[in-house]
Amino acid sequence: MTPKKLWRWLAVVMVASFAVLIFYGTEIYRKIPPIPNQVVSTDDTVLATGQDIKDGQNVWQSIGGQTVGSIWGHGAYIAPDWTADYLHRESLLLLDELAKKDNKIYKELSDDEQAKYQVLLKKELRTNTFDEGKNAIIFSPERAKVQKQLSQYYSKLFMNDPSMAQLRDQYAIPKNTVKDSGRMSQMSAFFAWSTWVCITERPGDTVTYTNNWPHDESVGNVPPPSLHLWSGFSVLLLLASVGLLVFYHARNKEEEISEALPLEDPLRNMKPTPSMKATLKYIWVVALLILVQMLAGVITAHYGVEGSGFYGIPLDEFLPQSVSRSWHVQLAIFWIATSWLATGLYIAPAVSGHEPKYQKLGVNVLFGALLIVVLGSLTGQWLGVMQKLGLVDNFLWGHQGYEYVELGRIWQILLLIGLILWLVLMVRALLPALKRKDGDRHLLLLFTLSSVAIAMFYGAGLMYGRQTHMAIAEYWRWWVVHLWVEGFFEVFATVVAAFLFTRLGLLRLKSATNAVLFSTIIFLAGGILGTFHHLYFSATPTAVLALGATFSALEIVPLVLIGYEAYQNYQLSKSTQWIKAYKWPIYCFIAMCFWNFLGAGIFGFAINPPIALYYIQGLNTTAVHGHAALFGVYGILGIGLMMFVLRGLYPDREWNDKLIGWAFWLTNIGLLVMVTISLLPIGIMQSVASIKEGYWYARSAEFMQTDIMHFLRWMRVPGDILLAAGELLLVIFIIGLKFGWSLKEKR
Repeated sequence: MTPKKLWRWLAVVMVASFAVLIFYGTEIYRKIPPIPNQVVSTDDTVLATGQDIKDGQNVWQSIGGQTVGSIWGHGAYIAPDWTADYLHRESLLLLDELAKKDNKIYKELSDDEQAKYQVLLKKELRTNTFDEGKNAIIFSPERAKVQKQLSQYYSKLFMNDPSMAQLRDQYAIPKNTVKDSGRMSQMSAFFAWSTWVCITERPGDTVTYTNNWPHDESVGNVPPPSLHLWSGFSVLLLLASVGLLVFYHARNKEEEISEALPLEDPLRNMKPTPSMKATLKYIWVVALLILVQMLAGVITAHYGVEGSGFYGIPLDEFLPQSVSRSWHVQLAIFWIATSWLATGLYIAPAVSGHEPKYQKLGVNVLFGALLIVVLGSLTGQWLGVMQKLGLVDNFLWGHQGYEYVELGRIWQILLLIGLILWLVLMVRALLPALKRKDGDRHLLLLFTLSSVAIAMFYGAGLMYGRQTHMAIAEYWRWWVVHLWVEGFFEVFATVVAAFLFTRLGLLRLKSATNAVLFSTIIFLAGGILGTFHHLYFSATPTAVLALGATFSALEIVPLVLIGYEAYQNYQLSKSTQWIKAYKWPIYCFIAMCFWNFLGAGIFGFAINPPIALYYIQGLNTTAVHGHAALFGVYGILGIGLMMFVLRGLYPDREWNDKLIGWAFWLTNIGLLVMVTISLLPIGIMQSVASIKEGYWYARSAEFMQTDIMHFLRWMRVPGDILLAAGELLLVIFIIGLKFGWSLKEKR
């Protein structure tokens, strides 16, 4: 197939996919669960107002939001999912109140009598009592009483009741996480409403707004038939698509490796321009961010076994788990993105042979802007979580409460401006090459378009506001997390790798171009609409579940042939004598292929089908996928891209293979050990508990504080030590390139 035809197919896929994504996004807007003007009891007692619910959402965001437990399954893992926890406690208390109404004690009743009240419980909870005319949710007196009891319970937990000290420690929640009783009442109202969404059936339907999630048979939350149907369909579609891809690959595969390999490094005599040299400081900052992110990860992991401190130090008083986790996640995004941005700034002038006027100044200005955003946003997150900002200021400058987009809105806007500046610097450097009509124009164009996507799609995170409905905010958040991080970063990576190998003369330009275009088509065909697989249970219509299940299965298809890509990269690393200078960048590409298959493919698809995610959303199975895919794929690739840039900036000396070799192997082995002997067993045991007892139990302190869980959490230590040692050696290696200990004699 010619590049022109492939471009047409890519355009069709992009236009059709985004049309569907946006159309069903409007359906989410149209069918969101109502936030009432009031929540009242049948005797007209006002329990909460709609503004209380909205303000309560902001209070929850201000304490860290999705970094302190989760809502609708999205968030952190140490504390419970508050909707599942609230629902379970509400059901137990309501059973008691229903029995008391008949002057009986529920626990003392026979099984037959208890069954009667369990039927009444399901009817009480699942019936949609939203009165559209009054714009109010109406509760019975018994349920209204339970709401007040639960408000008191959560006030004790999040404030400073001594009786809750042990539970706070188990949840890694500091005392006085919420300092104001008024704010606490509002957050309880938000918990109550978000739980009401989980247990209330949609009008005219027999499933709840969250498709009967979370699993809890005692209240009738069991998997609806649609979950089984679309899960089965997704598996069949995956098998059929794999067969078609293998057939296409066998029929049309061209030999990509060049038959006439260069006798010497084509880039050996390339002289770095001033702006290319200016990217070195980016790499130094990446090295620093890696160390700080690693430290934040160690602290966050330790909170799982000592919820109030760090080996006796009361760390939660000034660095609570919600802050350390936010920093751990944000710093990962920052250093990975910075390594990729630096690579783009290095490659653009190298490709075109053109150094635009003031390009170095632009690179330096962007560097300063990124430093301001990183330091400012991390400081703002700390101020927000420590309750030193008002709710409006927290949204603007502090902690937004949404995972991966934790930084305050002002910092978010500044980061977007920085990405646009990066895009301008890229395009002005690439423009002369884009105007040429030589063979690599297609790759250059795809490289430019992926750069545009990286810069602009981060803007989706600005589409929700401070008090936007949770279902809508989640829709836009996953545009950033899935489309920006998992989608267009993947395209950028594929193009950059192909571009580097063609420039080195190792791959044939025509076949590499066709392969990259085809891979992009296949990946985006599943990836764009695959965004919906994150939204199965986020108060979205069933159609979103069907689309998410179907197209997320297609995301796995291109990973089936990832072994071929890994083997080809390995062949390239052995193809000529001079290519040994690029051994470690290529090894990083090989490792990226491995983690793409294992982390994104195996671990990703394990939690993709709706019936699987119904039981395991937000368990440690998600952490398995997250660590293996984010660090294993994008982090390792970022390191590989840095190695390529460093190879060009230090062209005349051989590297100390022992130092970088130990760094490479310890990092990858450490990640594998951490995932397989700690996170994965915990996730599997939680999955079994969720299926047998209910989702609330799999996330409860009762289950998570058992001896076997403590043991498995401590089993992170071997992998963490190896991973930390590898990252430390990597940083030492990078510093050693400057001071000489990472270099051998001149080439």
